[in-house]
Amino acid sequence: MQRMTRILGIDPGSQRTGVGIIDVDAQGKLCHVFHGALVVGNEASFPLRLKRIFDELCDIIAAHRPSECGIERVFMARNADSALKLGQARGAAICAVVSQGIAVHEYAATEVKQSVVGSGRGDKTQVQHMIGVLLGLKGPLQADAADALAIAVTHAHTRSSLARVGIPRTAWRRGR
Repeated sequence: MQRMTRILGIDPGSQRTGVGIIDVDAQGKLCHVFHGALVVGNEASFPLRLKRIFDELCDIIAAHRPSECGIERVFMARNADSALKLGQARGAAICAVVSQGIAVHEYAATEVKQSVVGSGRGDKTQVQHMIGVLLGLKGPLQADAADALAIAVTHAHTRSSLARVGIPRTAWRRGR
């Protein structure tokens, strides 16, 4: 019997947070488990949005029991207020994951696009298409959910590469 690793991918957002879960076996075969978007923009206050992200992620983790997590790293937005809200939503998501004893691995958007599309400058429609192809999904994928699945796929690829190479991921970034 092959051992599967269940990976949670999170694309944080203050209006919608994408969530995707995949299984990966020892040979790197990917299998779709779950995806969706937590739509929190209709909450009465921003703190209630953060609470909903935390609570709903805890519920998803309890239902699907992932053992690893990948999340998108914050990029600097042009609007400081938007960047702060995104950072807070990301913090709520990270807290939900670590409160369940799961380690969090961070990926830049360009790393995710490189891993899934083959170019760090791929657009959202390319990511959505390739995730559908890689996971054998039919029909259109909601953008935030596709991004979350792409983050999970990126983590699956990265952990496989690290296992083969035998060096820590931090060694990939010399001079920083």
